[in-house]
Amino acid sequence: MTMNKRLALTTTGICLPALLCASLALAQTAPDFSTPPVDAATASPFNYTQSGMKAEHAKEVATATSGARVVGGELAAEGAWPWQIGMIINGAPTTEEGHFCGGSMVLDQWVLTAAHCVHMADDKGVFRDINPQAISILVGTNSLSDGSGDLVPVAQIFRHPDYIGTAFDNDIALIKLTRKPEVPFGKIKVPDAELGDNLDQPGVETTVTGWGLTEGGDHPDALRQVQIQMMDRNLCNQAMLDSRAEEAAKGFGYAVKVFGLTDEAAYSAWDAMIAGVKPPMSANMLCSGTFEGGKTACSGDSGGPLVVALNDGSFIQAGVVSWGLSGVGGKGCNESAPFSAYTRVSNYLPWLQSTIDAN
Repeated sequence: MTMNKRLALTTTGICLPALLCASLALAQTAPDFSTPPVDAATASPFNYTQSGMKAEHAKEVATATSGARVVGGELAAEGAWPWQIGMIINGAPTTEEGHFCGGSMVLDQWVLTAAHCVHMADDKGVFRDINPQAISILVGTNSLSDGSGDLVPVAQIFRHPDYIGTAFDNDIALIKLTRKPEVPFGKIKVPDAELGDNLDQPGVETTVTGWGLTEGGDHPDALRQVQIQMMDRNLCNQAMLDSRAEEAAKGFGYAVKVFGLTDEAAYSAWDAMIAGVKPPMSANMLCSGTFEGGKTACSGDSGGPLVVALNDGSFIQAGVVSWGLSGVGGKGCNESAPFSAYTRVSNYLPWLQSTIDAN
């Protein structure tokens, strides 16, 4: 294997009272977690943009008062995140109107992004990868504007083989460009398993960047950033499951009454049902956010990087923006949600390396 194809790689118990305090803090501030995550089967950033729904939404919010803030974030300094890329639909303007997902440069001709950005259902409900000729990658700019950066054609798309369109596990993909960008850009390192474990610890400071929806539903044309922190995955799962269990118990109580079940039979049936529930966040996902909420990735940020600053001042990409809690009526993202889910990049280093080596 030649060196120019090698991914940049850096290597290097919570006590019960702390976990209890965190649980209490989350319980006091969390939104209604009975609302499911954004539906992977229908939430296609590409289709949302190509269909004109994104442009229509932009018109709706243009007359409303909204903050210009990724949600709860701030404007990124020009050149601050040089590995950030934007995915643009060919034939559309190189603006927020044509942008549908983010990603990061990991090598001169390779982009890391989310699988759900490049794999979606067609009009017959069959899941397929995007035709590489349908999109281009905008590199070397913080501004979604015609004439900015370098719009590079796509040669190939590689979705993780275990990703399926109806779920968010294994939500990771690689995009190979036809050429090296002709503007200045940066490359982000990815962690190995050991460093990945060190990064996936509650309290580790993270930053997520993107051109996704801001507070109030605006579609920004300038890159934004927000500082959040790693949260305990089990805690995030428990918050969602507890809230959904509370909601489910309403209907379950009615069923118990209709069937005339004894307490013993009802408890047994409930336990059997709960035992079959799959945690929303798998071990392939990171949970990052804030206990107070209001700082999160949102629609359009998908595929973008979640990075952590290292002691030497450099950054490493711990996660890929994957999914979050849906907003009212299942539309958009929940702006008050205290956390979102990110693909845990360190779990996929062997696949990333082998895919690049083979292509």
